[in-house]
Amino acid sequence: MTDLFSKFDPLIQQREDLLATGVTDPFSLVMERVVSPTVAICNGRETILLGTYNYMGMTFDEDVIAAGKDALEKFGSGTTGSRVLNGTYQGHKECEDALKEFYAMDHAMVFSTGYQANLGIISTIAGKGDYVILDIDSHASIYDGCAMGNAEIVAFRHNDVEALEKRLKRLPPEAGKLVVLEGVYSMLGDIAPLKDMIRVSKEAGAMVLVDEAHSMGFIGENGRGVAEAQGVLDDVDFVIGTFSKSVGTVGGFCVSNHPKFEILRLVCRPYVFTASLPPSVVATAATSIRKLMHGSNKRAHLWENSKTLHKGLRDLGFTLGTEEPQSAIIAVIMPDLEKGAMMWEALLEEGLYVNLARPPATPAGMTLLRCSLCAEHSIEQVGEILGRFERAGKRVGIIG
Repeated sequence: MTDLFSKFDPLIQQREDLLATGVTDPFSLVMERVVSPTVAICNGRETILLGTYNYMGMTFDEDVIAAGKDALEKFGSGTTGSRVLNGTYQGHKECEDALKEFYAMDHAMVFSTGYQANLGIISTIAGKGDYVILDIDSHASIYDGCAMGNAEIVAFRHNDVEALEKRLKRLPPEAGKLVVLEGVYSMLGDIAPLKDMIRVSKEAGAMVLVDEAHSMGFIGENGRGVAEAQGVLDDVDFVIGTFSKSVGTVGGFCVSNHPKFEILRLVCRPYVFTASLPPSVVATAATSIRKLMHGSNKRAHLWENSKTLHKGLRDLGFTLGTEEPQSAIIAVIMPDLEKGAMMWEALLEEGLYVNLARPPATPAGMTLLRCSLCAEHSIEQVGEILGRFERAGKRVGIIG
C-alpha cells in the first residue's frame, strides 16, 4: 500500500533536522495569556508582540469588545447555517453596510475567512476558458481560487508592470480575463505599483481584483488601501479583504460596484455552503470598521513606528526586504533556516515574538523574520524592540 504521506518526507526530515539542533519549534508557540494588542505571556515571560498582523490594535478596543458581548447575549454563540439559509442575521447586514460605507461602494459580501473570500470570488467569476493573470508571489488563497475555478493561470514576475503587459497581450482578445493583484505583499511588506498595473489591465480588457488584506485600515487617506493611496480605487472591479488584520477579529469580504454583483450570493460555493460567522464576530467587525473610518491619528502613529523600526534595524546592520518602509510589515532576511530559527529563539528569549517564515511561503527561497507593527506599539516599545534585536543578532552572529 502506498503511504499517502510519503510526499511530505522531505519536509518531515527538514523539521526533524532543525529540532535536532536543540532550537524551540518556531511554529508551535503557545500564548498563555494575551495582555494587550502588543503584549502577551509566552513561556511564562512577558513578551512584546511583533508578529500578529494586529495593525490597528483593535482586538482590545472597549467598544469592539462591548459590541461582541452584547451580540453574544442577544443572538447566541453561532448561526448553525449558511448565509443563504438560516445564517444571515441582522449583524451580517450591518457588517456589510459598514463595509459599503467604509469603501464608498455599492455592494459587500462577508465570508467566514479572508481565505474563503479569495477562494470564492476568484473561483466563481473566472472559470474554465477564462484567464487569471497574477503576480507570481500571490497568496496561497489566490492560487487555490484559480485552481478551484479551473481557470487558466498566467503568472508574471513580481511587481513587474512590463511583464504583466506582455502576458496580457499574448492572450486571446475575446477571452475573459481577471488580473489579481495585492496591495501589500505579506512576506516582504512591499507594495504593488497598482496605478500602472491597473492601467495596462484595463487597456487589455481585463477585470481587476485587488487583495488589500495587509493595507486595509492603515494605507490610504481613509484606510482603504494601496489602491486608494495611488488614486485608482474607482478603477478596481473587486476589493478583497480580511477582518483578521486591521479589523482585529476573523472573517473576509469582497466589495464592488459591479451591477451584477449580488448574484454571487447564489453561485459562490464557499459562501453558499459554509456556516456564517457568529453574531458576536460580525458585531465586533462592524464596530471596528466604523471606528477605523476615524483612525487617521492611529495611522500616522503606525507610519512613524514603521519608519523608526526600519531605520533602526538597517542601522544595526540587518538586511531588510525593502529599501524603505512601505507598510507595517518589515522583513528581516536570514542567511538560512537554521540561523533564522536560532535568531527567532534568541528574540523569544529576549521577550520578543516575530514570525519565522520559510520556503515555499517566502519568495526566492528566502528565510526571513517577519515583523508586523501595531498602532498601539509605543515609541518606547519600538526602542525596546531594537535593543532586543541587537542583543539577539550579536548572540547568534547575524550582525557584528
